[in-house]
Amino acid sequence: MAMKRFSIYVVILLLLVSCKEQYVTYSNAEYVMFADSISTNMVQRDDSTFRVAISSTVAKSYDRTFGVEVVDAGSNAIEGKHYRLLTNTVTIPAGELATDVVVEGIYDNIDATDSLGFMLRLVMNSKLKWDLYKDSDKTKVVMYKSCPYDRNNFTGYAVFSSLFLRSYPGENNAYQRVVYTEPHPTEEDMIIVRNCFFDGYDITLRLDGDNVAEPRITMDADQVISDEASVLGWIVGDNHILCDDSPYYTSYFNSCQRFAVLWTHVYVKDMGQTVGTIGHYYNVLEWISDEEAERLKREGL
Repeated sequence: MAMKRFSIYVVILLLLVSCKEQYVTYSNAEYVMFADSISTNMVQRDDSTFRVAISSTVAKSYDRTFGVEVVDAGSNAIEGKHYRLLTNTVTIPAGELATDVVVEGIYDNIDATDSLGFMLRLVMNSKLKWDLYKDSDKTKVVMYKSCPYDRNNFTGYAVFSSLFLRSYPGENNAYQRVVYTEPHPTEEDMIIVRNCFFDGYDITLRLDGDNVAEPRITMDADQVISDEASVLGWIVGDNHILCDDSPYYTSYFNSCQRFAVLWTHVYVKDMGQTVGTIGHYYNVLEWISDEEAERLKREGL
């Protein structure tokens, strides 16, 4: 019995030592670092500045000032052309734990398709670097251009590419087609896509550009895109193939590059009740010039 009790004491002691080693804290140690290893930022025409966060593990009773420098390695954005640091030093005020590097993106010099980034490093005493986190004194700053929303940029001719049409191509046996889009006459921020999936069937899309970081597209429910017989080869409902938003994926648009990603839920109803889901399909609208549209139509698209 004594040997058994001794073994239990040893196990408890080992657990206490293990816990003590596992929960070492650094509450009294001063470390300064970038808040994130990657900082992703929009550059807008009317608001071209953004902030890259820096944090400290403790507050001090005095101001702390550090240098900030650009590291050439890992950078493809050019300082002075694509961006500029508004200051090469940052200060964490007394009693506080954080500050920011303020960067100005040069909107007119960033192309819509650019993927630009640069590396920043904190210039400070090496004792302030937290070795527990590798390269905590560095961060990759990524910039992308965000263009103002204008519904008129999403009207005119567009190339419509659809995985639904790849699965059910119809008479022309193609998954792409040239379509025409126009503003809805009474609904603000809504467009009409003429002959979208198949000739004779239009759909409407509502564009929400209020949040420039997350522009969204929504669809009204029960929009008819075809009859069942000519596409499926049989009728299981009321001879209408319907579509609306897919509940599993988000539809969105890009104002700079003038395209939209549309996730559709395609289904069949009978007497107002859903009798079957055909699937959830990825579709893309890419707006093109009138000249490009005429060329594509001559080529049979």
